[in-house]
Amino acid sequence: MPDTDVRDDQRRVRGLDALELQPKRGTGERTAAETAGRIWAATWPKLAAVVLVLLAWQAVVWSGWRTEFVFPGPDKVLPTLFREVTTPEFWEAVQVTMRRALTGFALALVVGVIIGIAVSQFKPLRVAIGSLITGLQTMPSIVWFPFAMLLYGISESAIMFVIVLGAAPSIAGGLTSGIDYVSPSLLRAGQVMGLRGVQRYSLLIIPAALPMFVTGLKQGWAFAWRSLMAGELLVIINQQNSIGWALSQARQLNDAERLLSYIIIVLVVGIVIDVFFNWADRALRRRWGITAS
Repeated sequence: MPDTDVRDDQRRVRGLDALELQPKRGTGERTAAETAGRIWAATWPKLAAVVLVLLAWQAVVWSGWRTEFVFPGPDKVLPTLFREVTTPEFWEAVQVTMRRALTGFALALVVGVIIGIAVSQFKPLRVAIGSLITGLQTMPSIVWFPFAMLLYGISESAIMFVIVLGAAPSIAGGLTSGIDYVSPSLLRAGQVMGLRGVQRYSLLIIPAALPMFVTGLKQGWAFAWRSLMAGELLVIINQQNSIGWALSQARQLNDAERLLSYIIIVLVVGIVIDVFFNWADRALRRRWGITAS
């Protein structure tokens, strides 16, 4: 009988945990019409913004502010953009740029997590380098490129170096802030449960800090992406095709239509990644009951 009672108690505790962590469900499943309505409600403001930007862009061109050779309108840039995305060279450039971006961001993530955990747990270290991390966040990434090229020459390593310096401080700052705001009651509960060392971080502190950590990741990606674009414009490696190299080539050839096409590509990639981080942030907040489903 005692073993049965213990098993029953364990099942009840697991049930309570599930109720706390999982989002509340309605009385029925969401219909296709409701899903389509939610998608449309989230999509139409973005479409309206795109239309307004295109109209404003075309209006500036019609105003004669610059000649169309220098500043072409969307009626010329968009067809050029559509032609570019159908060429193998374009996808090769995107592949090279995204490989660099993901590799650099992964390195920055490792460095940022290590620094964030260390700074959050050792007060002397926070006093020593806490302000330095904030200062590094405010520095323009392009400032580091002359030093990076002096260290590594014109190579991939120079680009990775600047990406890490640009993104790691934001990641470390986000993780540190997330750990700082972990509820003391959770920490006491973990101590009572006997969580120590790696388990304390993997099962308690890191999950509790995730919502704010995702914000740091989002900011870190923004710095990494800007650092990469600056790097590809400055560090041309053996004429290797990339988005930055295509931008540089279009500028040298005075090809404004192609130049603006690749600027749009850079913007679109940034928006797509931002949408992904926003989705992850909302999912985590719903998971932890911070916002409604």
